[in-house]
Amino acid sequence: MQSDNASTLPVPQTVDTWLTQLDSIALPVPAVAHAKVQAALNDSRKSLRDIADLMQDSPALVLSVLREANLHSSGLVEPAESLEVALNRLGLARTGTLLARLPSVELQRIPMALRQLQLISQHATQQAYGLFANQLARLWQDIHLGSLLFLAPLWPMALAHPKLLEEWELRVIHKGECAKRVEKALFGVRLLEVCQALAEHWRLPVWVTQGYNLLMGEQRNLVKVLRIAHENADPLKQQQALDADLLLRRWLNQPANTILLANGLALSAQQAWDTPHNLRWQLLTSLYLQQPLMELQQQVHQNAAASARQHAAPGVWHPAEALLWPWETRRVHKGLLPAPPPSAEALQVWRKHCGDLLKEPSAFINAMHLTLCARDALVASGMQRVVLLMIDRKSDSLRVHQIAGVDKSAAALLIPYKESTVLQRLLAQATQLRLTPANNAQFSALLPPQLRNLFSGENLLIRSLASNGRVLMLVAADQGGGQFSEVTVQAFGKTGQCIEKALSTFSQRNG
Repeated sequence: MQSDNASTLPVPQTVDTWLTQLDSIALPVPAVAHAKVQAALNDSRKSLRDIADLMQDSPALVLSVLREANLHSSGLVEPAESLEVALNRLGLARTGTLLARLPSVELQRIPMALRQLQLISQHATQQAYGLFANQLARLWQDIHLGSLLFLAPLWPMALAHPKLLEEWELRVIHKGECAKRVEKALFGVRLLEVCQALAEHWRLPVWVTQGYNLLMGEQRNLVKVLRIAHENADPLKQQQALDADLLLRRWLNQPANTILLANGLALSAQQAWDTPHNLRWQLLTSLYLQQPLMELQQQVHQNAAASARQHAAPGVWHPAEALLWPWETRRVHKGLLPAPPPSAEALQVWRKHCGDLLKEPSAFINAMHLTLCARDALVASGMQRVVLLMIDRKSDSLRVHQIAGVDKSAAALLIPYKESTVLQRLLAQATQLRLTPANNAQFSALLPPQLRNLFSGENLLIRSLASNGRVLMLVAADQGGGQFSEVTVQAFGKTGQCIEKALSTFSQRNG
């Protein structure tokens, strides 16, 4: 299957080479949807409308059928404006042949980046339905198909180069770097250029290409209407400002703009509901609909909740969740942003504890007293969950000495280490292991579940500590499972050195 080796594909550097590579990728279809459509194609009682309705559950299937129908129709024929028209052009036999060519994959095996992008497209379709279906009922088929497929040029890219899109999101959305500069570095070209070229090549609905043309060449009009929306909260005053510029009003009121507005709302909501970016799309939409901003926001939130009920799936993020979960907490927990670094006051406490660990002669009464100071130093460095374990070689196990931020029952744990190759390696000599989303699955499978289950998430630090060349202790810590603050990672390493010094000094005192 294409996605199995997609990560080994070269990264194109021109629009033409991107188009060639992405056009060749077969998008996987969820096995359940694949089987339902296959059965419907073989059922003489099913109408084209029935089959089209079944296909709506799989955006990849919708795109594949539409592409195939447009590919085999004359360039003089308009692109299919609905899935039913596309099916009619193809016929059941050719549709069945196409379905057989598409990979049928269990939902959980479809790469996360692709599932996430398709969920955004489904959310955009729900926004389009909730906002525009009543006002533009006769154009609903165009709005529905266009809003679903607007981001479709990115779907094969999510399959072939998910890390590039993740890097783009991190740098452009979360770090605020210049999109043009980042895209030139990552893709060799602007993403919008690739999307526009693919949309034209696939002969997607004309409103899709019109949306890309607007984003690339009509920013001045966007700025003008944004200024009107921003400066006038009263819909009447907004209308008066638009009436004063008839060309601008005509430009804004194009029905094609509905799919751009729906996708702008869905995409910006992925980042947050309360960012300037999301507010801009809300202002544009409220101006388009001549609806007060507060009313529009309420409607948009209701649409998001409706989409979540219909489209949410395990492992992918739906913005409706953020209506219940504060955004900053969610971003850190999901690993999209690093956890915050420790405050100046916390670092002052951390330095004091490290100073106590480094004192000579040792000021600690016993091992429990020493490990309590070590735990407090790690917490002050920014760690949210900490477990310190001492080696009990008589029972070939690790005995918990101190905990912070984990279930209290962990204090009684005795964790065998003989069966774990990772623990064996850590206990052979002082070393540090950092679990990340890239290696988590590999190493988590080799850790005892009693230990790994204490730390949900994909980011974890484990360090073994030695005295006089012999490992005595193991420390495991994280910042809630999300991405680490690098300041805390550095402090973790220095704390480990201080604990090793304290262990040596303590053993000499008791020697």
